[in-house]
Amino acid sequence: MAVSENDRVGSVETRGIEPVPDAERHGHASQMFWTWFAANISILGLPLGAALVSFRGLNIWQAAVVAILGSFGSFALVGALSIAGKRGGAPALTLSRAVFGVRGNAGPTLVTWMSRLGWETINTTTAAFALLALLDVAFGIRRNTVLTVVCLLVFIGCTLLISGLGHATIMWINRWASYIFGLLNLVVIIFLATTVDWDKVFHAPVGSVSAMVVGVGMIAAGTGIGWANTGADYARYLPRRIPGGRLVAASAFGAGIPLVVLISLGSLLAAGEPNLASASDPVSAINTMLPSWMSIPYLIAAFGGLLLSNHLSVYSAGLTMITLGIRVRRTLAVGLDVVVTFAGGIYFILIAKDFYGPFITFLTLLAVPINAWVGVFAVDLILRRSYDGAALMDVGRSSRYWFRGGIAWAAMIAWAAAIVVGLLFTEASTSATDVWFSGPLSHSWIGSNGLGWVVTLLLAAAVYAVLRRFDGTVREEASGQRPQQQVLPAPAARELS
Repeated sequence: MAVSENDRVGSVETRGIEPVPDAERHGHASQMFWTWFAANISILGLPLGAALVSFRGLNIWQAAVVAILGSFGSFALVGALSIAGKRGGAPALTLSRAVFGVRGNAGPTLVTWMSRLGWETINTTTAAFALLALLDVAFGIRRNTVLTVVCLLVFIGCTLLISGLGHATIMWINRWASYIFGLLNLVVIIFLATTVDWDKVFHAPVGSVSAMVVGVGMIAAGTGIGWANTGADYARYLPRRIPGGRLVAASAFGAGIPLVVLISLGSLLAAGEPNLASASDPVSAINTMLPSWMSIPYLIAAFGGLLLSNHLSVYSAGLTMITLGIRVRRTLAVGLDVVVTFAGGIYFILIAKDFYGPFITFLTLLAVPINAWVGVFAVDLILRRSYDGAALMDVGRSSRYWFRGGIAWAAMIAWAAAIVVGLLFTEASTSATDVWFSGPLSHSWIGSNGLGWVVTLLLAAAVYAVLRRFDGTVREEASGQRPQQQVLPAPAARELS
């Protein structure tokens, strides 16, 4: 297949959210392996592993099993949903118009954009901590307000350069940078393993099976679920002929390998440093365990791993912003996104007193609507035969995806109902005394063990599977017919991308 000029390494990708033509499709399933490997070699996996021991009472063997199931399983789901990108050639939230309607899709798209902004802010803040610590260790330069702002700008500048160039450059950098930063991480991991209190590890009590079940959910929610609504963004240039099973396997192994290693190491470290799971600055918490000569490669690896994750998130956020209706070029959308991220980084480092608390609270709240979307989108993907590329870009009444009033009510009702039920089981707080939101069922077994997101996903899927059978507009769209109301003359609004 021919490779278009805008999808070459080093060239600026000019395509926005419009579907990629078959003639410009190229690449192999292995690209998904490197995409998700790169996104998951950051040190944020260590506090997750520590939480399994400190908060859930698991021993190292149980934590390893939980890491395998949660990491591989959640990214297998990411790979499965990325099949939509290969099939339709468009970003995930653009394809979502075919499920929710061109107007109804605004809700899931806005939530997704907020989710991406949150992850980017976390990555940017953590990377700034790493760079500040590196300057201190290597050159003795102490942290101050001006230096903090400079470090944030350096990380954002690197992110903007990679994300701004676009898909081809991201795919190339993911692969080769994974070798470099993966090797640095491996050196640090081997050293940290030598500091583990193995006597405590081997004599740790066995946790309950229910704690393992909860742990799997916690790992899945903190890893793959956060990326589930972006997988199609990176598969849209792949040829249709690639089997979907290869995308699932490549995604699961690409993310699963580094995550299992990092989560397991975090579990080991928690035996000697139980406060790691709740550290306000996880970078510094781990850095204190290292001698100065080892801190330098560790901090470089931390910075690089976070950069690899962040440029993926920013790229997807730019596409999501365009889908939301902000009519700008993709490169400008990326620029607007990093401006918001910079403001978030300033808040977290210079104003907020707690770093990790707001992170967990943010994940808890956004997991509910995201998982409701995943449940609906997954059922549609299983039942759908194809996507209409022209209709995806038509946001007017003439669109095949107008449904009724621009909304596919079967999908919207299922999504909304699942969110309401999910929130019943949700409590979002930064501490015992700082509760942002608490649902009436949040202290039930399901709620207190963080499994509300599972209920949300399954309920959304079940309700949509039932309702779509009774929605005439969905049946008409599936058969290739347009709802009767669309026959009325009306100007078709074409979207800029």
